[in-house]
Amino acid sequence: MADGTEDPAVFTSASLPSDPRLLATVTNAYLGTRVYRDILHVNGVYNGAVGDTHRADIPSPLNVRMTVPGVDSPTETFTLNTRTGTFSHVLQTTEYAATHQIYAHRSLVHLMAFSITIRRSTHTTHAITVHLQTPFVPKSRDLDLNRGPDFQGAHYIYGKTLVPEVEGGPRPTVHMLWTPVPQALMLCGEERERSWEFLTAVAESEEEVKRSYSKGLALIAAGSLHSSHVHAWAMVWRDSCIDLDGPLPLRQAVYGCLYYLLSAIPSRENPGFLFHGISPGGLSNGTQGEDYWGHVFWDQDTWMFPNILLFYPEAARAILEYRIRTLEGALRNAEEQGYKGAKFPWESAATGREVCPEEIYGAQEIHVTGDVLMAFEQYYCTTQDQKLFREDGGWKLVDAVAQYWCSRMVWSEEEQCYHIKGVMPPDEYHCRVDNSVYTNAVAQRSLNFAADVARDFLMPVPEEWVDCAKKVKVPFDAEKKYHPEYDGYSPGEPVKQADVVLLGFPLMHPMSSEVRRNDLEMYEPVTELEGPAMTWSMFAVGWLELKEVQRAQSQLNKCFGNITEPFKIWVENSDGSGAVNFLTGMGGFLQAVLFGYTGFRIMRSSLCFSPAFPDDINELEITGISYCGNKLKFTITKEEIRVKVTESPQGPPASPLEAVLEGSGQRFRLCEGRSVSFPTAAGWIQRLSTE
Repeated sequence: MADGTEDPAVFTSASLPSDPRLLATVTNAYLGTRVYRDILHVNGVYNGAVGDTHRADIPSPLNVRMTVPGVDSPTETFTLNTRTGTFSHVLQTTEYAATHQIYAHRSLVHLMAFSITIRRSTHTTHAITVHLQTPFVPKSRDLDLNRGPDFQGAHYIYGKTLVPEVEGGPRPTVHMLWTPVPQALMLCGEERERSWEFLTAVAESEEEVKRSYSKGLALIAAGSLHSSHVHAWAMVWRDSCIDLDGPLPLRQAVYGCLYYLLSAIPSRENPGFLFHGISPGGLSNGTQGEDYWGHVFWDQDTWMFPNILLFYPEAARAILEYRIRTLEGALRNAEEQGYKGAKFPWESAATGREVCPEEIYGAQEIHVTGDVLMAFEQYYCTTQDQKLFREDGGWKLVDAVAQYWCSRMVWSEEEQCYHIKGVMPPDEYHCRVDNSVYTNAVAQRSLNFAADVARDFLMPVPEEWVDCAKKVKVPFDAEKKYHPEYDGYSPGEPVKQADVVLLGFPLMHPMSSEVRRNDLEMYEPVTELEGPAMTWSMFAVGWLELKEVQRAQSQLNKCFGNITEPFKIWVENSDGSGAVNFLTGMGGFLQAVLFGYTGFRIMRSSLCFSPAFPDDINELEITGISYCGNKLKFTITKEEIRVKVTESPQGPPASPLEAVLEGSGQRFRLCEGRSVSFPTAAGWIQRLSTE
């Protein structure tokens, strides 16, 4: 799909942003850094106790910058190629080009690397020297680092974090090997071109770091270190891509969001490490005092997860496994506040204990517990993976969340319903409110899901779950036909971010189109214009649901104020404040495309669709949608939907699929390798009916 000749997945500039926070990032779910930054981070390695816990800063040998002293005004270009997951800097003179490439290896997750290539462009024969600025110092404020013996030409340091997250808790050990970097590189007179490659390996054991470094050296010797990384990224894009025949800025935004989000997730194969979730700023950020210290919020489960789930259910499962591993911490959180079951922390690190530096959020912003369970529900409906629940701890978590919500509710004799009191809704301008409509609705959804799973597993459903779900108050103004944000909310009160509009999506709380419209119109003008980046995506989804396409696009266009140039790094707030590389905003934006333009909705036994997109988009192509073990490709225009099964599960329990049109009831069997087309209309994908 072309809009001119510019590749929407390649971001190039003649200069770097003046704010170093806006530099491109290179990450692979285990390691991450910003280019030209003196630190890197490791998945799950935190230092500091409770509210002070933050991603441990590890000195980065990749912080190298090329210079050519004495050369007048060389031409410089800086490029982030999202197709290859590679950042490059090219210095071009009349006599030669020097290229610096930096990447976090996509499939060998313990490796980061950079290379310098000097290539003559004229027939000169004198030596060419490129200087390297290498401010690397093997010290850290977060680790007690020791120097070990060199290994295969690499320097070696190792050490533990200084302070555990909880008293008596583990202090992770980090081991790092890196190729020494000289101050200059020289292309001799008889050489036309030469490359130098530099490896950094990081792991939590000496055995793993040496194994990874040796593997990297072998690939360098074979001339295939970078090409193996590029191939791994090619497989990512082959398996998961959104492309549009539409405006270039929109296509660039989609590719940028996909690159940064896909960089944060483990590969489909066994990642070889325990995944510790995704923080709002990703692995490249999260040092002390920055980007929420690298903690995991509802941002992961509500804003990023749905996109990951539809493309990479294996990575979605890894996110859920992180929540399962931290369940003990969530049980302790609930117990300390006097409740049963599990209360997931507002901010989570390695243990599941509350690590938010400010007590009010951990105590009151309890909707996160329902957000976590909604991710489990979406996964269950999309994959039909009962093993996660029956054998791998999922059911214990579901049961604990249901217990928590029941213990958190109090009966109101006056209103004859259950209340949830003293909470902070997603709109953080308000606190200690009663009956936050979003909180109560997500609690209700949690209880309904828990009961559904129990029935599926032929287990008794506690009457308390059914009673609480049925009788919890979900505030509604029958006269004005809209949902007040909480008891006592007055229309017109300012709202920080998307809150009530989330009832329609992703909660899919039952309501008429009239009420959905009223909620959108009530809250759109009072929502903070420069608030968190994900807000307007949800308004866009709401208007697309109502087929008000232009109104939706005007909301989505507000998101572009959060995208910075030249590397499409998102900032949390449009004034530049807050978290950077804001994956939460990117996740919301992608949902507006992936769930908004297509109308995708994950239902109990189907994946619904109902496309709507603006006039300047002619075609939408989505590759790699996962449903019940199948991989699907959707090609959607205003006239036609084409669906192709590109991959089917082999052997039992294979789940052949069919497409069903809502209006006519017409059914189309979906077979691997064959495209099925039908006029653009609402419908759904489901397991093939045997009727």
